[in-house]
Amino acid sequence: MLLADFDYLLPPELIAQRPLEERDASRLLLVERAAGTMADRNFRELPTILKPGDLLVFNNTKVFPARLLGRRRGVGAQPISPHNPAAREHLSGEVELMLTRHLGGDEWEGLVHPGRKVRNGEVLIFGDEELEAEVTGRGEFGLRRVQFRAREGSVDAAIDRLGHVPLPPYIRRQDEVADRTTYQTVYAKARGAVAAPTAGLHFTERVLGELRTRQIESCEITLHVGLGTFQPVRTETVEDHKMEGERFEISDAAASAINRALEERRRVVAVGTTTVRTLEHVARERDGKIISGRGETQLFILPGFKFQAVGALLTNFHLPKSTLLMLVSAFAGRELTLAAYDHAVRERYRFYSYGDCMLIKRPSGPHLRT
Repeated sequence: MLLADFDYLLPPELIAQRPLEERDASRLLLVERAAGTMADRNFRELPTILKPGDLLVFNNTKVFPARLLGRRRGVGAQPISPHNPAAREHLSGEVELMLTRHLGGDEWEGLVHPGRKVRNGEVLIFGDEELEAEVTGRGEFGLRRVQFRAREGSVDAAIDRLGHVPLPPYIRRQDEVADRTTYQTVYAKARGAVAAPTAGLHFTERVLGELRTRQIESCEITLHVGLGTFQPVRTETVEDHKMEGERFEISDAAASAINRALEERRRVVAVGTTTVRTLEHVARERDGKIISGRGETQLFILPGFKFQAVGALLTNFHLPKSTLLMLVSAFAGRELTLAAYDHAVRERYRFYSYGDCMLIKRPSGPHLRT
């Protein structure tokens, strides 16, 4: 398949720059794969669109302020220390470090901009010399491995204090204090994502309560959204693209709930593409079963993929030529997906992270696990 097969035209003014005042006031495009139909609905109708016995699976990852703005200190720089005031004199150009993947301890991978001249051994300084990152490895397209050190307290605390909300580049404004709340699901728990699982941004306590009242079950898994989710495809043939790994965790309770729903032929509704990738990765490894535990997935879902767990998908609208659009095309069919996107453009839906959403239903039953 060619990258051009997943392109569409989007007027720039349809890219949502801010969230709605009420999360659950967004629009919802309901897509029925079997009938090839679509209908304009509102997100607040979700509890009545779903049916009792459906199982919603949420990704409870929590976004942290992963975008750090600082300065370069150079190679062989002295560590941060109140006893080394001369170190300040050696600071040079401004630099941005966008953390993308936790490697363990205080070591991370991240995208450096501008990154061409940032070499191994160079030290990046953030805040009033409160946090530093030594570059210990280089990758392609500005990717660097860094080792953090904090002057006082933990590195995580320093990042939370100094970092900025990692709004995607198509939101053409600086992050604001409000984004720390609005660019976060109401059920976020597990710190570690560098981008929000945006399908979950529409949920409110009101909607969650109505879902429970209508006996629509739910459970939570975790996938820490990283570079693998938003990395652009740079190959003309999409099969040549390689996904970066992202860490996930499934609890015993979640695995039991999902397996029970599958055994009882009840519909598993994934909230977001990250949930789809997690469940389908495990199901593929375990012959259709979901097991608890931790792992990492590099699963790249393209049209032709055989789905084994997910029966419906709630998702936002995604960038042209993105791996997320390819996943949605695999789930709904490429032609129906692009027709739905064309409809959303004509009807002036709001696109991307702070935009509207779509619910895609696949026919139920074991005969359609493809």
